[in-house]
Amino acid sequence: MPGTESTITHPAAPRCVAIVGPQASGKTSLLESILSVSGGLGRKGLIKDGNTLGDASDEARSRQMSTEVNLANVTFLDDPWTLMDCPGSVELESECRGILMAADAAVVVCEPDMDRVMGLGPLLRFLDDNSIPHMLFVNKLDAYNVSTAELLQRLQSVSQRPLVLREVPIREGESITGYVDLVSERAYRYDPGKPSQLIKIPDSVADREQQARQEMLEHLADFDDDLMERLLEDVIPPAEEIYQQLARDLAQDLIVPVMFGAAERDGGVRRLLKLMRHEVPVPADTAARLEVADGTPALQVFRTIHAPHTGKMSLARVWRGKVSDGMTVGEGRVSGLFKLHGGNVTKVAAAEAGEVVALGKLDALQTGDMVIGSEVQPNALWPEPPSPVFALAINPANRGDEVKLTGAIQRLLEEDTALRFEHGGETSEMVLHGQGGIHLQLAVDRLKRKYNVEVNTRQPQIPYKETIRGATSQHSRFKRQTGGHGQFADVKVEIRALGRGEGFVFEDKIVGGAIPRNYIPAVELGIRDFSERGPLGFPVVDFAVTLVDGQFHAVDSSDMAFKTAGRMAVQEGLPKCGPVLLEPIDEVTIAVPSEYTPKAQRILSSRRGQILGFDARPGWEGWDEVKAYLPRSECHDLIVDLRSLTLGLGTFSTKFDHLQELTGREADKVVEFRKSELESA
Repeated sequence: MPGTESTITHPAAPRCVAIVGPQASGKTSLLESILSVSGGLGRKGLIKDGNTLGDASDEARSRQMSTEVNLANVTFLDDPWTLMDCPGSVELESECRGILMAADAAVVVCEPDMDRVMGLGPLLRFLDDNSIPHMLFVNKLDAYNVSTAELLQRLQSVSQRPLVLREVPIREGESITGYVDLVSERAYRYDPGKPSQLIKIPDSVADREQQARQEMLEHLADFDDDLMERLLEDVIPPAEEIYQQLARDLAQDLIVPVMFGAAERDGGVRRLLKLMRHEVPVPADTAARLEVADGTPALQVFRTIHAPHTGKMSLARVWRGKVSDGMTVGEGRVSGLFKLHGGNVTKVAAAEAGEVVALGKLDALQTGDMVIGSEVQPNALWPEPPSPVFALAINPANRGDEVKLTGAIQRLLEEDTALRFEHGGETSEMVLHGQGGIHLQLAVDRLKRKYNVEVNTRQPQIPYKETIRGATSQHSRFKRQTGGHGQFADVKVEIRALGRGEGFVFEDKIVGGAIPRNYIPAVELGIRDFSERGPLGFPVVDFAVTLVDGQFHAVDSSDMAFKTAGRMAVQEGLPKCGPVLLEPIDEVTIAVPSEYTPKAQRILSSRRGQILGFDARPGWEGWDEVKAYLPRSECHDLIVDLRSLTLGLGTFSTKFDHLQELTGREADKVVEFRKSELESA
């Protein structure tokens, strides 16, 4: 558009933009508006009415929030686009990050709420750490009475890259009625449902526009010595050069353009689309940024879906070459090629570079795989999933579904790389780990809806142990006569406590053949058998048993008899040694913005934590890490409190450190609960 927009032209290769941002910032509304103004949607839907093109799943509509990525294909001024609307919940952040790795650029949607700005920090940091070009779309500006300058300053505090205003809003009373483009210096008035109207720059905006334009040019001059020299000489370059510089700097993730709008009323949406059209990098540039090796075809799987009628589908971005139905990809053959548009799936014959398609039934491909020609590179350029912070123990509501549940869980893990599954372990439970209650409840809902497996959930058991404080000698005899050969075994043992972490030690001091050598292993086996559930109901650790004497019968003694006698000896002897409960203590590392560090410490103290100290979080300016020893029983809902008191920003990681004695009322409650569990089992 000569005179008002850059004349930079891109080939019509399909480009891909991810729409990201905090929950409730208006991402899905922006997608609906883009579809509407580009002619890709007959009638705009509303989230509250449950009729948007995105958020089509039952889980999303029942919660009125995005629960998975929504894809839409649109054409604007003859340019094809794939738009990927990402979930905004902090618990679904991992999926969002995977989607971003396949995008040419991101539109970060946020509200002009000063209190929520800090929540953008981790997202903006991820974008910069991976050099992903991105722009800010400040949505709902008309709903907040906030100074643009103050808002920009607040936003800049969480961005590592300079924020560059591309426009200044025009206010009339409490309403935002239009904007002034800072490059073309033209003003436009919003016209709901239609393109904005060109108007004269209002006097009330003129001074602000000049100041903002000068700041924009100074930001650009930081990356262009020639422009800096011209500005010092009061020579302003033509608009065309400014547009070109803006496009180059965006592509290199040197700057972050900032725009304003009101998505529900289509305000600023056309302007956003025009900026995307002229400045978002083409797929070849993105492939070069990602250092995708040469190969035909070259594609990356960024999400896996198991659909009821099509089976496994691998969502992939084609970087080079052409992908067609039936061709060999890696070690498999494509069985169906599909385009996704909201909840609609359309079969296609082929896909060119830049397109996003779903490849059918390539069972060997996993999320994160890069395919270069016939070679598959697992997890190439892929972000590490976050550490789990919440867990639920699950079991099938119908016992006959156990095998079915295992297969369904495996498919869930393929779809969501942030999920972890543990079966067995110290408590012999099936445990699902994830990023919070919403994240895991979504997984449970999908098990029921997609795989017809209903599960019961509860808080996972804590792997308590028990040990002893004292020592004793114990003589036990097992004798039974039932006709024919009887059962006889006699053992004398000494039991004593060991140091923490020394485990179990069995010693044999039998002399003179009091017990034949072939029966001694059976004594140890019986002791180990009982130690799986000691006097308090938990596995016994850190103790030693020494076999010092005994008797046998030439006819009635057997391995089974001595195993039983060994078990009886510790069953009778351990209660005399002062049994005590041991609880697992984890080393917890909490990461929070520095202003929340005192709150994080209070949370830990209130949960019986022993704070070890805090320090600056490496590589994160303005963030701290707080380390503490925390009982594992206090970790289950730690993330709930932490997010509640840190605007959703706090996170943590844990690792087992040691076992520690637990006494008093807390120990009594644990032992009593364990007793009731064993009685009802």
